[in-house]
Order: sequence, then C-alpha cells, then structure tokens
Amino acid sequence: MRHSERHRTQRTGWLRAAVLGANDGIVSTASLIVGVAAAGTSSSGILLSGIAGLVGGAMSMAAGEYVSVSSQADTEHADLARERQELAASPEQEQAELTAIYVKRGLQTELASQVATQLMRHDALGAHARDELGISDTLAARPVQAAMASAATFATGAALPLLMAVLVPVSWLLWVAPVGSLLCLAVLGSVAARAGGAPLRPAAIRVTFWGALAMAATAAIGSLFDA
Repeated sequence: MRHSERHRTQRTGWLRAAVLGANDGIVSTASLIVGVAAAGTSSSGILLSGIAGLVGGAMSMAAGEYVSVSSQADTEHADLARERQELAASPEQEQAELTAIYVKRGLQTELASQVATQLMRHDALGAHARDELGISDTLAARPVQAAMASAATFATGAALPLLMAVLVPVSWLLWVAPVGSLLCLAVLGSVAARAGGAPLRPAAIRVTFWGALAMAATAAIGSLFDA
C-alpha cells in the first residue's frame, strides 16, 4: 500500500523560502517607494526606484538563499561522508550506537538491537543519517529550489507595491502604498499560516507589524530629504 498521509513538514523547505521572498518583496519595495515618495521624488523616479528594487532584491534573495542553503548542504554532505567512513571502519560500533539511540527513544534493548540490525542491513547510511544525524529526504537542503522560490516570490511580492506606484497618483501614494502593502502582507501571513497549519491571526499580525515599522522608518528618513 502507498503511504496516503500528507504532512505539512514536507512543505517547510519551499514554504519558508517562498514566505520569506514574498514578504521581503512587499516590505522592501513598498518601503523603498514610500521613502522615495516622502522625499518628493517625481513619479518616474519613484517607478525607477521600484523597478531597481525589484530586480536587485530578487537577485539578492536568490543568491543569499543559494549560498546559505548550499552551506547547509555542504555540512550535511560532510557529515554523511564521515558517517560512511565510520560504517566501513567499525560497523559493530555503529550498530551499537544505533541501538542505543532506539533504547533512548523507548525500545527494549533486545528489540532495539533487532531494529538496528535490520535497518543497517537494508540501508545503513540512511538509518544513521535519519536517526543519528537528523537528515532526511523531506528536510534535506535544496539550494536551487530555495533560490528559485525566493527569487520568484520576491518578484511577485515586489510587483504589488510597484503596481500601486504605476496606477496611483504621487499625491496619494504615501497613503495608498502603505495601506495596500499592509493588506497584502496580512493576506500573505494568513495564506502561509494556513499552508503550514498554524493559526492565521498571529501570523497576519506579525508580518503587518514589521512591515508597518519598516515603511514608517523609510518614510521618516525620506521626509528628511528633498529630491
């Protein structure tokens, strides 16, 4: 029989990168637009700043995610290589180590030894990777996937305040952009919480609070300068 249950932990890899990218896209681009608008910049200057923020931010998110997740993947590969050497050099000791892990988790010693023996016969490295190192296929680092998800979602998030800058007159932008962006952030937080099985309200409040703080800070800084 096929395993029919689907768990939300399978989404953590791409969901984290997607939420981070979209949230950063909305907050950073909206903050940039609000800050530049507060300085009295023309509509063309605001639009140019927004486009530059979208492109630069998407590339930065992709590069940052790829580098950070690649570092995680390098650590996982190094641990697996070391475990592979230990299995080849002292399989008995590694089996005893795996048995001790299962005993600590609640199995009787005899049963734990049987489980360790059978799992090592089937896939010794996989058993140690999962139960000793905490590395599994579900939670394994995937740099390319994380980078693409972050770049795509950043660009999608950044497009929302940028669209406001295109459609809304400059005289209204200082009010429409923050309010519209905060609504987008609230929706994003709720959708991400629903996808992860978490309460909706705290997630929505969390992202809108930090988004409002960022936009208020850039608006205050922009108002100190005159374009």
